[in-house]
Amino acid sequence: MLKAYKYRLYPNKAQKELINRHIGSVRFIYNLALEVKQTAYKKTAHRERPINLSYSNLSEQLPDLKKECEWLKEINSQSLQASIKNLDTAYQNFFKKQAGYPKFKSKHRGNQSFHVPQSMSIENGRLKIPKFKYPIKFVQDRTLKGQIRSATVSRVPSGKFFVSILCDTGEACKEKAPVKADTTVGIDLGLKDFAITSGGKKFENPKYLEKAEAKLKFIQRKYSKHKGKRTKQKLAKCHEKVANQRKDLLHKNSTKLVRENQTIAIEDLNVKGMLKNHCLAKAISSVSWSMFTDMLAYKSEWYGVNLLKIDTFDPSSKTCSACGDVNKDLTLKDRFWTCKTCGSEHDRDINAAQNIKAFALNKKTGAWVEYLKPEIAAGGGESTCTLVTEGVTTSGEHLFFSSD
Repeated sequence: MLKAYKYRLYPNKAQKELINRHIGSVRFIYNLALEVKQTAYKKTAHRERPINLSYSNLSEQLPDLKKECEWLKEINSQSLQASIKNLDTAYQNFFKKQAGYPKFKSKHRGNQSFHVPQSMSIENGRLKIPKFKYPIKFVQDRTLKGQIRSATVSRVPSGKFFVSILCDTGEACKEKAPVKADTTVGIDLGLKDFAITSGGKKFENPKYLEKAEAKLKFIQRKYSKHKGKRTKQKLAKCHEKVANQRKDLLHKNSTKLVRENQTIAIEDLNVKGMLKNHCLAKAISSVSWSMFTDMLAYKSEWYGVNLLKIDTFDPSSKTCSACGDVNKDLTLKDRFWTCKTCGSEHDRDINAAQNIKAFALNKKTGAWVEYLKPEIAAGGGESTCTLVTEGVTTSGEHLFFSSD
């Protein structure tokens, strides 16, 4: 099992300069390789087989480039090769339709980093990296478990330095338990409450971004007028605090859910499409549903928990969890509603979580969902309920069976 451990670095002045040179050089190699690759393809696009430079073709040019740019000799050669490898991976993800087309990297946006594939070690509580004369001080608040594979040194916009160390723990992922209804929990992700379980438990949405919005606006206005470095750093620290608060919440909630349940059912949300709604885009970005589902995915593998997903267009909110009737008139503002067929009163979010659980179990195990279908007696008499079992066949057809 591979696990990453992230620590805060405290380099001295000389080490900071060398880290920054590594970051700049790696970015330079990545952008140059991307330009060379694009130019070679465009010039031969008219041919039957255009030239597509591979990782090997680009890395072979590094020795000649070092003769031309002598300052590259100060940089760890493996880190330079890793940047070309990252470009090759970016192209592969693009062709697999897992990511967008690779873009040129900017020194003004996001976290800046460089990768150290091997030859790093920890000596006397300090991190030793090739090309660095002295080991770098860092705070090891967690014990490393396993053999060190690689490391990534990064610099965040606030000016802090971090290292992420990838280790092979030698442990195998836990064996997953059988999927059962009584050990399964359905989770509906929301905005008013962060997450709602099929058992009725609600996880609060602290709305960290909304609480810090006034301070962010004040600093942003100040920075837009003067463009000072100190103001820019204040703005970066404010954004960093919000991001850290959000990530801490996501880790705690995801770990709690994974440790308390054997099977988790969630909805496969189209977050990218939902962000096109300008009224809700900021609120959706603030809760970070994508990051939360990613955490559930890898933690489920660690702890041997089943993670089930239902389709984006399954009517989890509009379906009555008591009788299975679909309320097509339900709108986003309706937080509580009453089923017109059976008269059941529903909390929108809890009802959705219960349906997510039922749909996921049906999709995974083929278990049939039992509903009570009311029938009105002839002549306007009292209504009676007939137990109806609903399921989906392998062809996608819905079937209903009534009990005698």
